[in-house]
Amino acid sequence: MTLIKKLWTKYQSVIAYLFFGVLTTLINIVAFYVFGTVFNLYYQLANVIAWLLSVLFAFFTNKVWVFGSKFTTARAFWVEMGKFFFYRGLSLLVDAAIMGLGVSVLKIDKNLTKLLDQVVVVIINYFFSKFLIFKSTHK
Repeated sequence: MTLIKKLWTKYQSVIAYLFFGVLTTLINIVAFYVFGTVFNLYYQLANVIAWLLSVLFAFFTNKVWVFGSKFTTARAFWVEMGKFFFYRGLSLLVDAAIMGLGVSVLKIDKNLTKLLDQVVVVIINYFFSKFLIFKSTHK
């Protein structure tokens, strides 16, 4: 087996997570910008809307392409989705705290704060997904 094939086999879920994580983060940042800057919504409201849109996208991409979790029963699907939203809700609290600290306390631009904030959130979400949500079904 070639070195590249070994690395791909070993790190496939990490690579897929990074790829879809970038797309999820782009959805989050663009939605935040649109709702917070274009529509001029309060930054925390724009943050929650961006979170909801990106979490919906992330659930299906993580389930299918990152961790290879199968659609078994309807009940199993809803349990998995509930766990996903619960843990993403926890990372939303971290997200909101960083946004509040950056924007309201430190007076950093909301869009710059959002970019910095996403680095922390992506890392937290990876560990939640790998070890707590899709743990029994990932590749």
